Amino acid sequence: MVMHDEAATHYIDMIDQTTLGHQFLKNEFGVIPRVGWQIDPFGHSAVQAYLLGAEVGFDSLFFARIDYQDREKRMAEKSLEVVWQGSKSLGATAQIFTGAFWQGNYEPPDGFHFEVNDDSPVVQDDPTLFDYNVEDRVNAFVAAAISQANVTRTNHIMWTMGTDFKYQYAHTWFRQMDKLIHYVNLDGRVNALYSTASMYTDAKYAAQESWPTKTADFFPYADRINAYWTGYFTSRPTLKRYVREMSGYYMAARQLEYFIGRSKSGPNNNALADALAIAQHHDAVTGTEKQHVANDYAKRLSIGYQEAETVVASSFGCLTQSSPAFGCQNPTTKFQQATHMKPFPCPLMNISYCPASETNLSHGKNLIVVVYNPLGWKREDIIRIPVKNEDVVVRDSEGREIESQILPISDVQLGISNFHVAAYLGITVRDAPKYWLAFAASVPPLGFSTYTVNGVKGMSSFFILTKQGKKSVEVSYGFYPGFNGTDKDTQASGAYVFRPNGTYVMQSKGKIQSTVMRGPLIDEVHQQINSWISQITRLYKNKEYVEVEYTVGPIPVEDGFGKEVVAKLSTGMHSNKTFYTDSNGRDFIERIRDYRSDWNLQVNQPVAGNYYPTNLGIYLHDDTNEFSVLVDRSVGGSSILDGQIELMLHRRLLKDDGRGVAEALNETVCAQDKCMGLIAQGKFYFKIDRLGEGAKWRRSFGQQLYSPLLLAFSEQDDDNWLNTHIPTFSGMDSSYSLPENVAMITLQELDDGNILLRLAHLYEVGEDKDLSSKANVELKRLFPLKKIGKVMETNLSANQEREEMEKKRLVWKSQGSSAQASKVTRGGPIDPAELIVELGPMEIRTLLIEFSHKSDGVFDA
Repeated sequence: MVMHDEAATHYIDMIDQTTLGHQFLKNEFGVIPRVGWQIDPFGHSAVQAYLLGAEVGFDSLFFARIDYQDREKRMAEKSLEVVWQGSKSLGATAQIFTGAFWQGNYEPPDGFHFEVNDDSPVVQDDPTLFDYNVEDRVNAFVAAAISQANVTRTNHIMWTMGTDFKYQYAHTWFRQMDKLIHYVNLDGRVNALYSTASMYTDAKYAAQESWPTKTADFFPYADRINAYWTGYFTSRPTLKRYVREMSGYYMAARQLEYFIGRSKSGPNNNALADALAIAQHHDAVTGTEKQHVANDYAKRLSIGYQEAETVVASSFGCLTQSSPAFGCQNPTTKFQQATHMKPFPCPLMNISYCPASETNLSHGKNLIVVVYNPLGWKREDIIRIPVKNEDVVVRDSEGREIESQILPISDVQLGISNFHVAAYLGITVRDAPKYWLAFAASVPPLGFSTYTVNGVKGMSSFFILTKQGKKSVEVSYGFYPGFNGTDKDTQASGAYVFRPNGTYVMQSKGKIQSTVMRGPLIDEVHQQINSWISQITRLYKNKEYVEVEYTVGPIPVEDGFGKEVVAKLSTGMHSNKTFYTDSNGRDFIERIRDYRSDWNLQVNQPVAGNYYPTNLGIYLHDDTNEFSVLVDRSVGGSSILDGQIELMLHRRLLKDDGRGVAEALNETVCAQDKCMGLIAQGKFYFKIDRLGEGAKWRRSFGQQLYSPLLLAFSEQDDDNWLNTHIPTFSGMDSSYSLPENVAMITLQELDDGNILLRLAHLYEVGEDKDLSSKANVELKRLFPLKKIGKVMETNLSANQEREEMEKKRLVWKSQGSSAQASKVTRGGPIDPAELIVELGPMEIRTLLIEFSHKSDGVFDA
């Protein structure tokens, strides 16, 4: 649907939006694309190469932007065109021919721009006129072609002819191109023709050249000295979080829609799918758009959510009915939905505002909480919801009282809550909840459990200690002042570019007072770092990781300098300049500070030049331990010092960086007759493991972060809920769960009634001693109440059969990789009788499943 970004996007979103676009092309035009055209994103990911390139069936991938130092070396070596093997696990079986444009942009050579207001000389071929210039224009064209040919292998070059905002009057372009092609071919030194990227690909393949091999990715990207495009990894952090929340919600909403049967006429999840697809654009989730455009992206997501919410409500109402096998036409229970972490329709749950959970329980009412697990494994987690009563008890699906905990909401949090409720909803809160209720939930795979909250007398369960200081992994905060530019050096820090004013971070001064809360489920430490940065550190019962919830902002700019706020997590590890960041939430790639494997890096920005996109997490290790940090949205991450991980959490800048936004990245929020800088609230998580054992937490907990538990609330005036509703449910065989190294990333009913299923192996080759092995998924137990009639494996975007894609795939020759394909582990064909899907490390298999008869939902067998 869009030319998605490759740094701030999650691989599931990339797959979903690509699938939506490919289905549109096939349905409307009967076309199956075979070339990737990513000409504008600001650096390029390994996942784009092997997953959104080779695995969707592309034969080639083209783009413009690679680091200026890298481009200079590749031009000298004629290695702008390569065979890119983006996956260590899939190697040559998922390689793709890749070309980077020689000028570093996607424009024509100088002198060949033909918009009506461009100043390139047109071809004047009337010899009776004084400005007749056919010979001059042909010579200039041939010179430009030869310049490009001198840095390109084979005798074919791609001459790009256009750029942003061009062809508004297309006639001026085509008239000149017609003339150039005609007269250049009459000259005979070069042959020019109208072409396509597919034709160019075929010409390159026919040359039977052996191409240089590229691995890893093309991050970070600088287009000139002191201009690293690493700021956008963090820009507009709250929009990035909203996109991630909606992505996880969309996954769950599709599952729930499948359970009750899809309605073509609505309501359905289409609007949310469209909004999420558009939000993956390389000037959307990146935060590199004007403010009013960012507002539009958020508005579209909100509109899409509202329709999807109706689908989710209908599904919960159906699935909890006492006799669901008789159909879901008129569910009697009305639900309000929310997702754990930042619930819906409680988008302000992070600031403790959720009317759905704020039932007054002092008059005999009960709050029913249905907890849905979109993952294919049983899950145990802590639920936190705001409540007005501190004296409550929680009961599970069988009516047994379970352990719970009440935590107070601080005055600072209440102040932030009241301001933002007024800003976003136009509501003045008069009776805000004063407590968080926490309880432990156990939820079956692809299913739900029900919990009842009752009011009781005298049940508060927290106490507070105050102390100075804190030990363990050291978490500190600071900021880089943004460079504003000068008359001689105009490159400022902005929405795209991260350019700190110096290489230092200003640390907080003095001792920080800590408020400690202890309880049976959660221990919390509340700290006010300074007047605009605070954090809550949490330890959960029976969990070995630490959760840090930060609140940053409003970032002060009264001193005339923008600020780029970072958290630093310091350990004593000797990490030898080496750390690892994820590629779009999928593969992890080794990074070495001040080093590039493809060229000899000239270091001019020792901080910005070592930042990398981080969607899932970042880790480092020494000889005995691993230190991992996971994030809840796209951020910029690095390790500027050994043993230390750095995350950029928020940015507020006062200058434009000159890359097209034409607006400073200065987000504000207005309400109650005042405006202030945007406050960003979020979470990161960290854990220390023995060397070689950290992947299990990164992969399993990372999947939980992407797919939070989904909550639905209902009020009841009596205690009869468990007798009149189904309290627990699993869409899978009750004794089955997915292997712990496999995730179900798509379960969706299509318009034709078939089911789109994607299964993803979560581990790379060698990443874990046990879980990097092959895994099997039993489809019969995945769909226990259905009779599977046909299973067809497709390419990743589901627009062609996998077998057909493999038959027509071009097999490129590459240097030094002839033996790699034989070492790759992939799953075998699916036996139509056994219906077992086998997956090798990092493999994603996409299936179209047809049941033996069309159904109205999950329940008719």
